[in-house]
Amino acid sequence: MSGEEKGGAAEERTPNEPEAASPADPETAPEPPRADAPGDPGADSGSRSRTVLREILESSTLVVIMAIVASLAIGGLLIVFADEDVREAATYFFSRPADTFQAMGDALGGAYSAMFSGAVLNFNANDFSGVIKPFTQTLTQATPLIFAGLGLGIGFRAGLFNIGAQGQLLIGATLGAYVGFAWHLPWGIHLLVAIVGCALGGAIWGFIPGFLKARTGAHEVIVTIMLNYIALNLVAWLLTLDAFQREGSDNPITPIVDETAQYPLLLGSDFNLHWGFVLALACAAGVWWLMERSTLGFEFRAVGANPHAARTAGMNVTKAYILVMVIAGALAGLAGSAPVLGTEKVLTTATAGSLGFDAITVALLGRSRPLGTVMAAILFGGLRASGPTLQVQAGLPVDIVFVIQALIVLFIAAPPLVRSIFRLPAPAHEKEVAA
Repeated sequence: MSGEEKGGAAEERTPNEPEAASPADPETAPEPPRADAPGDPGADSGSRSRTVLREILESSTLVVIMAIVASLAIGGLLIVFADEDVREAATYFFSRPADTFQAMGDALGGAYSAMFSGAVLNFNANDFSGVIKPFTQTLTQATPLIFAGLGLGIGFRAGLFNIGAQGQLLIGATLGAYVGFAWHLPWGIHLLVAIVGCALGGAIWGFIPGFLKARTGAHEVIVTIMLNYIALNLVAWLLTLDAFQREGSDNPITPIVDETAQYPLLLGSDFNLHWGFVLALACAAGVWWLMERSTLGFEFRAVGANPHAARTAGMNVTKAYILVMVIAGALAGLAGSAPVLGTEKVLTTATAGSLGFDAITVALLGRSRPLGTVMAAILFGGLRASGPTLQVQAGLPVDIVFVIQALIVLFIAAPPLVRSIFRLPAPAHEKEVAA
C-alpha cells in the first residue's frame, strides 16, 4: 500500500475514535480497573474495614484482654478440679457422663457467681446499699494499687524497672502513721500533713536507688530488692519502740491514728470507700499530664527510649533518673496512706501485704498508662474483694484468686504465647524485626 493510501485510511477514522494501542506498547495500553480505585466506594469501605480489623487484632490491648480471658479459663479448670462434687461425679463418668458435666457447670457457675457478687453487685442483698457494697469494696481495694501502679508505670516508661514499691509503701505508711497518731493538729491540716508525710517517706526511699543508679550505675532491680527487705525489718524494729507502740501493750502495732488524720468516708459509715480513692484518680490525671503534656515527661520518655541519644540531645539523664524514682516513691508512699489513714488506721508489719508486688502486675497490665493502670487496679481490687465471698459461698480456697493473678502475670509477660493460643497476628514492627 502506498503512502497516499495509508493517509486515506487514516483519514477514514472519525475524529472521536481513539487510536488503538498496540498490545506490545505497555505505556499506551489501558490499565485494568483496580478494586481499590477511588471511584469504587465499596472497595474503599472494605479496605478500611480490613485495616481496622488488622489493627484491632495486632493491638496490645487485645492481647491484655485475651490474657485475662485465658487466666480465667485456666482458673476455671482449677475450680473444677477442686470441687468435691465434680470429683465424686467423675468416679462414675462412663456410666453417667452427664452428671460430671452438670457438676462442672455448677462448680463454675457457683464460683464465678460468687466472685461477681463479692466484687461487683450483690443482688441477694436486702437494700440498695447492700447491692452496691461489693463494688465499693473493690474500689477500696484498688486505691493503693492505683497509687503504686502509677509510680511503677512512670519508672517503666523511663527505662527503670523499679520493683521497690513494697519498701517505699512501708516507709511512707510508717511516716504517715506516726504523724497521724503522734501529732495532734486541727482537722484538715492534720490529714494534709499526714498525706504529705506518706509521700515524703516514699520519696526518700525512692531517692536512694535513683541516686545510686544515676551516680554509680548500680542496677535499680538489685537496689530496690534490698531496700524492700531493709524497709520491712526497719518497720519491725520501730514497732518494738515505745514511741510506736500502744500504751500498755507489747504487740507490734501502733496506736490508732487520730480522726483528724483519717480519710473521710466517701459514701457514709456503711461503706469503707474513702476519699483516698478520689486522690488516687487525681494522681492518675496528674501523671497523665506529666507524661503526655509536660516537658519533664517528654524527657522521661526520651530517656526511657534511648538514654544515650537523650544525653546527646542535651538532656540531663542523671537528673531524670533521680526525679523518676523520687516521684515513683512518693506515689508508692501515697499507696501506704490508704491502709494507715483509710481502712486499717494502724501500722503493723503486715500493712503492706503484697500491695507493692501486685502493683507491678497492675502497671504491666495497664501498659504503664494512667487509664490502663486504673482499670487494671480495679480488676485486681475486684479479685481481692471477691476472695472471702468465693470461700464462703463456693467453698473454694482463696488461693484460687492468687493463682488467677499469677496467670495474668504469666500471660502478660509473654505476649507471643497469647497470640499463639488465640491465633492473633503479630504486629507489623515485630514481623519486620523477625524478617
